[in-house]
Amino acid sequence: MVKKVVLLGAFCITMLGAEEVQNVYERNCIPCHRYAPASLEKLFMVYLKTYSGELSLKGALKAFLKNPTESDSLMNNTFIENFSVKDKTTLTDKELDEAIDTYWELYDVRKKLK
Repeated sequence: MVKKVVLLGAFCITMLGAEEVQNVYERNCIPCHRYAPASLEKLFMVYLKTYSGELSLKGALKAFLKNPTESDSLMNNTFIENFSVKDKTTLTDKELDEAIDTYWELYDVRKKLK
């Protein structure tokens, strides 16, 4: 009986820790984009069309999120006039990399072609 309680406790702690790690993207990206007129998937396609590959897309997105400027934004002028350019990210480089990797995995078109 004691073994079951210990195993259940360990399992619960592991699940809480795992959820914490996997939610960098969900905690930091989705809330802001949930009500935006351009979905995260649509923005991904704009980035993919512009930068064409995984490394260049991830690098450009990371650079933009660390220092967002109107001239570097891929959004059109009307969007920027209505919603402005986003604020600089507060995520660490590690968190930002994890969020961008999750974003890539979610919308990677190569998976949809298989």
